[in-house]
Amino acid sequence: MTRRTVHDLVADAKADIEELTAEQVKAELDAGTAMLIDIRDIRERVEKGVIPGAVSAPRGMLEFWFDPDSPYHQERYTPEGRYIFHCASGWRSALAAQVIGEIGFTNVAHLETGFTGWVEAGYDIDDITDTSKWIKRP
Repeated sequence: MTRRTVHDLVADAKADIEELTAEQVKAELDAGTAMLIDIRDIRERVEKGVIPGAVSAPRGMLEFWFDPDSPYHQERYTPEGRYIFHCASGWRSALAAQVIGEIGFTNVAHLETGFTGWVEAGYDIDDITDTSKWIKRP
């Protein structure tokens, strides 16, 4: 078997999922028709900020939180919902959208340009350094 690279995996995922621009994501958020899922880890979120209203769901827990048969399932994730995933640059979120689709969620997409593209588009971000429970304070 020929070795597949992460580039191959991401390209395959992107061919299989819905990709959205920052403008399209903003429109869905403004309309209240989707939940934006931030799959970056807490270090990235604290260092760079977050998209207002995005729900944190670290990449390592996605399948467990979304799958209704998992003991870790979170009720806020239902197969009928609209979910848009984002990471920093669009690679991890492409894989995330693909795998969540594979477990039966049909209305998923990802922010093609990731958090970086959101910032470059000039949209608001929130600083969570003062509110994150993961920051140790004196």
